[in-house]
Amino acid sequence: MPKQLEDKKKILTRVKRIQGQVQSVERALESDTECADILQQICAVRGALNGLMTELLEIHLKDTLVVGESSELQRSQELIQVSKILKSYLK
Repeated sequence: MPKQLEDKKKILTRVKRIQGQVQSVERALESDTECADILQQICAVRGALNGLMTELLEIHLKDTLVVGESSELQRSQELIQVSKILKSYLK
């Protein structure tokens, strides 16, 4: 979780926006909206999730590798963990 209050607020704001987008997809499905319109909404959700991932990753790297008071071993282990997450995400 982000350590800075400002970063935490930014992430939570993004999550709430994504929740609204997903709810919009659900409403569109319930109201028999055209598939092309629903697909467009899904693309927007995917883009928003990618933005969330990017921003949280940036905050995490800053908090743990740049600003954090960790040893070289801890930073190395953190880098391995982040690398695994990114590989999984990019599949």
